[in-house]
Amino acid sequence: MSNFWKSARRWLPGVVISLAAIAAFVYFVDLEELASALRGADGRFLAAALIVSTSWIFVRAAVWRALLQNRASYRHVFLTVCEGYLLNNFFPFRLGEVGRAFLLSRKSQVGFMEALSTIVIERVLDLAYSAAILLLGVGFLVQAAGAETAAYLIGGAMLSGLVILYWLARHRAGAVARFERLSRRWPALQRLGGQFLSSFFAGLQVLTDGRRFLNILLLMTLNWAMAVLQFFLYIRAFFPAARWTWAVFGLGATAFGNAIPSLPGAVGTFEGAFAGALTLLTGDEAAALAAALTTHLAGYLVNGILGVYAFSTEGETLLGVYRQLRQQQESGQQD
Repeated sequence: MSNFWKSARRWLPGVVISLAAIAAFVYFVDLEELASALRGADGRFLAAALIVSTSWIFVRAAVWRALLQNRASYRHVFLTVCEGYLLNNFFPFRLGEVGRAFLLSRKSQVGFMEALSTIVIERVLDLAYSAAILLLGVGFLVQAAGAETAAYLIGGAMLSGLVILYWLARHRAGAVARFERLSRRWPALQRLGGQFLSSFFAGLQVLTDGRRFLNILLLMTLNWAMAVLQFFLYIRAFFPAARWTWAVFGLGATAFGNAIPSLPGAVGTFEGAFAGALTLLTGDEAAALAAALTTHLAGYLVNGILGVYAFSTEGETLLGVYRQLRQQQESGQQD
């Protein structure tokens, strides 16, 4: 029981937040109007959105491969991205990100910590882009002055984080040497920590290559532009008068909503952020929730199909990889 409550401190807040969001939907949204909005969706825009959603993953794999400095084949990177997103949909604590690094390290020359460091850079860039996109969309909502301030703060924090990562990449030898001096009294920590930092900083090396990093930013910009198009198509399926600015604001709000603790797959928080943004714009709670539910379910569909394909192609199973990750975590704690 003691171990249960120690573990619960990690996952219980997310469960409570997701359940509270779901309860709010049921209480405030007329379910008959919701069903009517779902039935009235324009299938042409939904089909186009599914195509863009699938293409988005192919470009995201190219982004990660560029961060890896092309040290793994595109096929391996693409399959690993699909596997990681499927893990995120079913397991808590963004386990898919660790799973991506773990799985890629087993089928390429990229080490676990090197792969993980590139995922950290990817996430920092994602947050910076989401802040910029929210700032673009928030100007169209008079009521969103608080969101604008939050976007500036988060964007500034992400930019600062990127600068720190760049500084570490440029001065990695000095950082490792300082760690070794400080940890001299604890040989085991010095050995394990030194190996960790050396591999982690090796993954940050991409930040010091201006041309390669510019290519990464161009690919990331394309990836986020596709995300805006994807959101616009889903919104357009429910709102014939939808504007591009709705997709920009909705995507920015959803990106930050996904950062809130929740059940696996951002259940409840995704719908709350996206439907809340659309409700501010349209005043139609039922259609806004219908668009959010459809977008989220479509994401599950695309990630599910591609993830199952990736796992089956490589002879893996979802539960098998989860057990291996847990075993690695436990062995790491014992060490």
